[in-house]
Amino acid sequence: MGETNTGDRAARVKRPLAALEEEIVSCRRCPRLVSWREQSAAEPPRRFLGEQYWAAPVPGFGDPAARILIVGLAPAAHGANRTGRVFTGDRAGDWLFASLHRTGLSDRAESLRKGDGLRLEGAWISAVVRCAPPANRPDPVERDNCLPYLTRELALLSDIAVIVALGGFAWDGVLRALWDGGAVTPKPKPKFGHGAETAVGGLRMIGCYHPSQQNTFTGRLTESMTDEVFSRAMRTGGGFGV
Repeated sequence: MGETNTGDRAARVKRPLAALEEEIVSCRRCPRLVSWREQSAAEPPRRFLGEQYWAAPVPGFGDPAARILIVGLAPAAHGANRTGRVFTGDRAGDWLFASLHRTGLSDRAESLRKGDGLRLEGAWISAVVRCAPPANRPDPVERDNCLPYLTRELALLSDIAVIVALGGFAWDGVLRALWDGGAVTPKPKPKFGHGAETAVGGLRMIGCYHPSQQNTFTGRLTESMTDEVFSRAMRTGGGFGV
C-alpha cells in the first residue's frame, strides 16, 4: 500500500512540476545571466563547436517521489547550459553522477544530456540559480530572483526528507528558500561544512563540498567522502537504504 501511495503522489505531482519547468525555462528575469548564457552558446570552446546548446534556464530533474533533494549552485556555462540537465556535461557532474550510481540513486554513472534516458531513484537534483553566471558567481539580486523556483519545488516535492547542499552557496540558498516557504529556520544560522547536519522545517540538511575540480583535484573532496554523504542521506531519509 505504501508503494502504491507513493506512486500515486508521484503521478499527481508530475503535472505541476512540468508546469514549473516550463516557467523556469522561459525565465528572462536577470539580463546579465540571459546575456551570458546566450553568449556562451554562441561562442563555445573548440571542443564543443557545432553542438546545439540548451542556452536557457535549467530546471530540476529526477524522481517526483524523491526522498532526497540535492541542491547545487548554478549551471556551468558549457555544462548544463549546453546539455539542458543540471550537473550534466562537466567534470563536477561526472563526479556527482558516478557517486549517485555507486550509492544506488542513479541507474547509470554517466549523465550525457537531457533526454538520454538516465533515471534517478529516490533523488531530485536542483540548483539555487538556474542560469549559468559569469565566473560561476551569481550576484545577490540574481539569487533572490531565482529562489522562488526552489521554494516552489520544495513545496511540490512533498516526500523530501533530506536535502544535500553542495557547497556553502547552496547551503545558504536552501535555508533562504525554506524560510521563504514558511519554515522556521534555526538561530543562529547553521554553518556549512562537509558532513554538517541540521534540522530545519521538518527536514534534515547535510552539507557536502561541491564536486568542483578545485575540490576534487586537490583531494579536499574524495569519492569516499561523497559516497558517505549520499549513503547517510539515504539512511536518514528512510523508506529505502543501503
